[in-house]
Parts: sequence; C-alpha cells; structure tokens
Amino acid sequence: MINLARATESDMAEISEFLRIADLTLSGLDSPTVHLWISRDEKTARILATTGYEGSEDGRHALIRSVAVDPELRGAGVGLELAQFAMERAVEAGAKQAWLFSRRSGPFWQKAGFTSADTKDLAVALSSTHQVQLFTETGQLEREVAWSRQL
Repeated sequence: MINLARATESDMAEISEFLRIADLTLSGLDSPTVHLWISRDEKTARILATTGYEGSEDGRHALIRSVAVDPELRGAGVGLELAQFAMERAVEAGAKQAWLFSRRSGPFWQKAGFTSADTKDLAVALSSTHQVQLFTETGQLEREVAWSRQL
C-alpha cells in the first residue's frame, strides 16, 4: 500500500517536473478544481507517485489525471492502486462516471475497468476542466483517445 498525502501549493513545482518527465498534461495543476495526491520517498522526500482528478461542474463526472509512478516502482501494482485511490476520492465527492485521456496506456486502464469512449462525449461531460479546454483550444482533442467507466 502506497502512502499518499494531499498535494499542497508548495509541492506544485516538483509535481509539474515529475509529470513533465512522465509526459502528462500540466494544465491547471494549481487550480482549486484539480485534486492531487503525492507519495514521497521516506528517506529522500522525492516524489515517487502522483494521482488525482478534476470534477465536472455538476460533480457527476471526474477526469482522472496525473496518475504517474516513478520508473523504479512500475510493474508492482502501484499504478492501479493510484487509479483506484483517485476514483474513490471522486466517488466521495459525488462522481458517478470516471473519464480519462490516454493514447499510450489503454491496456493499463482496461485493467482498472475502463473501456474505450467517445472523445466528444468526454468533452461534453467535462467541458469545464482545464485539460478538455486546453485540448479543445489546441486541436489536440481530435488526436486523443478517451476512456470511461462507471464509479
């Protein structure tokens, strides 16, 4: 079991660098609508894992995001634990449906119960989120792959 703590404003620069290296979207990380958690190495205090979500305006949908694991910890089930943690927090906040973007990690997300979804449906359900707004503005939305599951 990985130990997760709520990310704080002082963690944002380090989280951004961790997610940049993982090639994940950085848009809106410091927004109050984005909920992030981190795990740190007990000895070095460096970030080992992140997870989070951003909710829709009506609270019924959650965009799972920023699920990343240090390469040294991959393959041990940490990623699935992180995804489950984010989904549980979203449910606690009232979400009924989880969504995400992933062009590279479809098999991983299928293990977490996600199925392929229509990107346009995701964009409608989560139109107010930073990631959807960024992808729409830049034209990246058309190149994305969406995934969804009931919570």
